[in-house]
Amino acid sequence: MLFDATRCVGCRACEAACSETNRLPEPAMPGEESVFEKKRTTDSRTYTVVNRYPNPEDGGAPTFVKTQCMHCVAPACASACPVSALEKTPEGPVVYHRDRCIGCRYCMVACPFGVPKFEYEKALPSVRKCSFCIGRLREGKPPACAQVCPSGALLFGRRKDLLEIAKTRIYQNPDRYVHHIYGEHEVGGTGWLYITDVPFEELDFRMNLGTTAYPEFTWTFLSAVPFVLMLWPPFLMALYTFTKSRQRAAQAEVAEKQETRHE
Repeated sequence: MLFDATRCVGCRACEAACSETNRLPEPAMPGEESVFEKKRTTDSRTYTVVNRYPNPEDGGAPTFVKTQCMHCVAPACASACPVSALEKTPEGPVVYHRDRCIGCRYCMVACPFGVPKFEYEKALPSVRKCSFCIGRLREGKPPACAQVCPSGALLFGRRKDLLEIAKTRIYQNPDRYVHHIYGEHEVGGTGWLYITDVPFEELDFRMNLGTTAYPEFTWTFLSAVPFVLMLWPPFLMALYTFTKSRQRAAQAEVAEKQETRHE
């Protein structure tokens, strides 16, 4: 996906489409400008957000930036996961398998963009993030956010084609764009590419990530983690499941005794 910040108007149609497609709560304060007063981040119930950055020049138009999972070419989250709950698919998206997850949250530590979010509010939590609309892709449809974008700020296609388009736009408009495509080389490359007319540093993009794919670092980290710490999350999950099973059995036994007394 190519995001051109010079074309984004901050309508947040992408947020609404994402929430609807993924059956998430409606975006915060839809249609209200006040939502831009504070910088927002993704969470377990919000897979993408659009933030506004004021123009340093008085009277200049603000810049809007969409944030979501970057779907790295070599994802650190997938490399860090000891049970392959996160997977880089042949189509490109990095997807999450809830049935495999043990709740260790190594993916959250490994991600250089801080994307995976844990459902702390749930008794049986899982990790949540943008899936790049993998289901739609397999049906031959573009991601929901790209389909509804009214200004052409989002362009979906093959990564190599999008890189050529981005380079062409910069070459043809050298005074308009910053001469850098964010995501082309960062952390080994990402599935989301960004071009803008404002220095990326002023838009809260991390510029100190380097060009090395992070999986080269994650296994070094994991090898230093005591094995007992890897067993702790599944132990707690098993304990929780066992406790709940006993509670349900006890409740059923009480209900059965009450029915017997009434008879």
